[in-house]
Amino acid sequence: MFDPSREQVREMFFGAWRKYRAGEPLVGIESLALDILLLHPEYHDLLSAPARYRGKDYSDESNPFLHMSLHLALEEQLSIDQPAGIRQLFAELLSRKQERHTALHEAIECLAETVWRAQRDAAPPDAQAYLSCLEKRAKHG
Repeated sequence: MFDPSREQVREMFFGAWRKYRAGEPLVGIESLALDILLLHPEYHDLLSAPARYRGKDYSDESNPFLHMSLHLALEEQLSIDQPAGIRQLFAELLSRKQERHTALHEAIECLAETVWRAQRDAAPPDAQAYLSCLEKRAKHG
């Protein structure tokens, strides 16, 4: 299982942004990462200054790398429908929200909560609780 370090994740985002700006081809997950980066113009200055932000600690503020990583994880889950049923629940959420980026952020809140609970409890992520969270958001807002 691939378990990248904080530095590897940040370098992947910095590298994808650098390649995009230089007109170089993207490889592997960089293409998906670029789609996420383009959704977040508020991070473009940060991505253009890796020396300044490579080691920045975000304990007192929102972490843009965590946010983009959650986007990336969600997109991967949707692409393989894992956990099973996430693709359908996201389609329902999207139908209600009418805007993909807004729906993604709703789903990311469920994913972040699931990851937080797993870390807090030193347990695997609870896929059923994750799907239940998505279902509630898709059905009731």
